[in-house]
Amino acid sequence: MEQQSSKSYSSALYTLAMVFFFWGFLAASNGVFIPFCKTHFDLTQFESQLIDSAFYGAYFIGSLLLYLYSTSVGFDFLNKIGYKKGIIYGLIISVVGALLMLPAVGSENYWFILLAFFVIALGFSLQQTAANPFAVALGDPATGMHRLNLTGGVNSLGTTLGPIIITLVLFGAVVASPEQIEAATTSSINMLYLILAGVFLLVAGIFSIRKMPRVTSDEEPERSSKATKALLAITGVIIALSLVGKLLPESDSTTLILLVLALLSVILILVLSTKAAQGSGEGWGAMRYPQLTLGMIAIFVYVGVEVTIQSNLGALLMTEEFGGYNEAQISRYISLYWGSLMIGRWMSAVTIFNVSKSTRTILSVVVPFIAFAVVLIVNYISGNAVNDLYVYAVCIAIMIAVNFWSQGKPAKLLMGLGLLGVVAMIIGLYTTGKVGLFAFISGGLICSIMWSSIFALSITGLGKYTSQGSSLLIMMILGGAIIPPLQGGLADIIDIHSSYWVAVVCFGYLAFFAWRVSGILKKQGYDIENLGVEGGH
Repeated sequence: MEQQSSKSYSSALYTLAMVFFFWGFLAASNGVFIPFCKTHFDLTQFESQLIDSAFYGAYFIGSLLLYLYSTSVGFDFLNKIGYKKGIIYGLIISVVGALLMLPAVGSENYWFILLAFFVIALGFSLQQTAANPFAVALGDPATGMHRLNLTGGVNSLGTTLGPIIITLVLFGAVVASPEQIEAATTSSINMLYLILAGVFLLVAGIFSIRKMPRVTSDEEPERSSKATKALLAITGVIIALSLVGKLLPESDSTTLILLVLALLSVILILVLSTKAAQGSGEGWGAMRYPQLTLGMIAIFVYVGVEVTIQSNLGALLMTEEFGGYNEAQISRYISLYWGSLMIGRWMSAVTIFNVSKSTRTILSVVVPFIAFAVVLIVNYISGNAVNDLYVYAVCIAIMIAVNFWSQGKPAKLLMGLGLLGVVAMIIGLYTTGKVGLFAFISGGLICSIMWSSIFALSITGLGKYTSQGSSLLIMMILGGAIIPPLQGGLADIIDIHSSYWVAVVCFGYLAFFAWRVSGILKKQGYDIENLGVEGGH
């Protein structure tokens, strides 16, 4: 790897942070856009969740195409062109997607809109694959984790502001009347995506003229033919089930069955791959390690539950039991959910500061509440009422307690958070009103610091396969494309409130993964009590 470490690239890092901001901005905004599309196009709950399928499915397809191309030609595509160009190309793809949204909205064709979302996220996929290692390269490698935490914090700020700004643009007010919702026109959506296309293009231009280090690697990726077949099998099954869904008569039960089959197929292929790789590791690459394949399922489930809680939250908030809000009144709760991820990540970032143990302890308590204050202030300035949000501080205090209990140990932290998630979702299922609502929203706090623990446990012991393993984990963002519509399909058959049992199962698996992978790593001779936590989402 080569990099021009003699210069300061702080301004370049700030430019890179803008990319992280817009990932969060648009991903979180889906929580407002989904119920709007559901009403505008008269969709079922399942159909509305296809926005997430298009958005997160693009991450899987984009990562898979990069993986297949790199293994077929014998060199890493991003290493060949450089991470800087990778980000620029990704931004340009997202510009095309944003501009594609203009004729899509004008056509009043929901499937055309899904295509536009897919293209935007396809660009995000390339950007994210390049931006994380690039952030590490923008300076001293020893402080690379500091830069990842900074960009992750900016990403979370985008998830907090996104729902509020999108609501303002769509409805003309953060707290809109039914008349304002009805008056929301295609022109307001067109303006939104024209602005986004312009911003993406501007950031691409800034990247193209700014001098940045070129990061390269001469390491040739291993040709993992059996792992490639497993990934293609997952892709083939999902495509086949999608085609079957098109051919069969449309019904809620058929849709749900196909989604369950898709979920089980992904898990089954990964489990069978693990067993096959234990017999002969040749051709399996990183997938010969059971901690990785179990971790791939964990990432799949983690991204799925993080997304599905908020994507179905809009429909939940419209029920009388949870307030009977309209589309324009839900932004503060969506914002609080994504703000919860910021709260947890800011708390986790405290560990990077070189301060005394007592100071770090104090910061671990104070910083989450500072982040909570930011969420409240943003909502207050936007015209949202915040008085009823104060009680959410109780949820934050519980999350802080679990963090202290875990003592920074990834397996212990993940198990504690997984069990806490199960309890929170069950409380939400058996209560209504603000208690149930905040129980569901606290899923954001629980998810906020899970990614790094899953990542650290999954890549431990991979050695020369670590890079390949990291790519396979990123690919499993696919969970965000399958689990939300699965919950939506379940909601169409039973009801939106009871459909949150899906989240209970997801958190249950994450707690199981923490327990199971601990045993695997101990058998391999690794001290799981002292693993460094790396990565970020």
